[in-house]
Amino acid sequence: MTIDILNPATQKIVGQLPTDTTEDIAFKISKAKDAGDEWKKTSIEHRQKIIINFSKAMAENITELAKTQSLETGKPAKQAQAEINGTINRIKYFLDYTPQLIKPETVFTEGNTIREELHWEPLGVIANISAWNYPWFVGSNVFIPALLTGNTVLYKPSEFASLTGQNIKNLWEKSGLPDGVFQMICGAASTGDALINADIDGLFFTGSWATGRAIIDQSARKLIPIGMELGGKDPAYCTDDINIKKAAAAIADGAFYNCGQSCCAVERIYVHTKIYREFIDGFIDAVKQFKVGNPLNEDTYLGPLTRPSHRQYLNAQIEDAVAKGAKIVFGKIQTETDSGFFHPVVLTNTDHDMDIMQEESFGPIIGIQEVSNDEKAINLMNDSRYGLTSSVYCNNIQRAENILSKINTGSAYVNCCDRISPYLPWSGRGDSGLGSTLGSPGIRAFVQPKSWHIKSNND
Repeated sequence: MTIDILNPATQKIVGQLPTDTTEDIAFKISKAKDAGDEWKKTSIEHRQKIIINFSKAMAENITELAKTQSLETGKPAKQAQAEINGTINRIKYFLDYTPQLIKPETVFTEGNTIREELHWEPLGVIANISAWNYPWFVGSNVFIPALLTGNTVLYKPSEFASLTGQNIKNLWEKSGLPDGVFQMICGAASTGDALINADIDGLFFTGSWATGRAIIDQSARKLIPIGMELGGKDPAYCTDDINIKKAAAAIADGAFYNCGQSCCAVERIYVHTKIYREFIDGFIDAVKQFKVGNPLNEDTYLGPLTRPSHRQYLNAQIEDAVAKGAKIVFGKIQTETDSGFFHPVVLTNTDHDMDIMQEESFGPIIGIQEVSNDEKAINLMNDSRYGLTSSVYCNNIQRAENILSKINTGSAYVNCCDRISPYLPWSGRGDSGLGSTLGSPGIRAFVQPKSWHIKSNND
């Protein structure tokens, strides 16, 4: 069987790839285990050299890699190039910091009699079920540290980013990675199920809360390490002492970049009543500058939805909000069925009885709610089952930090949003996930400790 890859802007097939069967997956896992016996014995320096080759190949082929990603996901090519460049920077972080984080260390000695050491060993075969919105970022957060620490990887890209997955596989082959150390698994949900049920040693998934919960239920009996990056309903709050125009423009970008299809996109906005009207004007002015069009064009800011079927979900959130008293101040409900494009929609007079302020949108729509003080903003920001990121825009840094200290969130942003750094762990709370990628926790997620108690035999 094959999988068809559609261009969401034109609905035309841009590629086909064979899908993996349960038997194919079993064979690849066996191959990975055999390859892993040798790979884990290689020096960290040898692994680094191969990963440097991979990074260089990314840079050398960035134009074509970005074009492929744009054709299959609808992400503007300029933004796809930015993602690939950002991935190269992340790889440098892993190269620089992994050796020291997995280096054996002596933690205690008792004269010449007892020595206690902490060593780190790879988990084994890692299943990496990745996402379509940032396939380079999300994939590399797992497969780079996994490979550097001596694991083998079965990488399943989203069916909506399979050609990019194929490009990643090809780059590894050209970079000198031994056969079987990194293998691609191709297919849709049923293929993912087969991979989850296979003989793996670690599972790392990025996607929706519903799918993540199903995966946890399905794999719980395995008793293997599991990492889950799931949904978000990330809030931003503007206090009354900000540069309104600057903050409005920054938050608009945070809400609509990549057509709102970002893991840490701003999904709900709270604005102090003193600046509410002025903020809305500034926000709309910023959104008006966002050009919707062919993702291959240099000046396109919003391409099509990667999944055109998501249009119905976005329209339903808008309709629910309007029925409950919200006002559309920019854009409209969009019912076209022959296009993957969805133009930005901004709603005001929103509240937490509306789905748009409670349930993940993952598209170019946003609700803005007025608040009278910081305490009410804090209560509303915490009124969510998700806890990925939260932002506060405020000239008084201490005030902003005080607000964010009371928010149950994995990442706290002061005067910024929609930002990820390899130096800090990327983690969610509540229904936003389990575990961490990036930072030191995201490196040690792929190793397991072994405690050594060494006693001298000389009495």
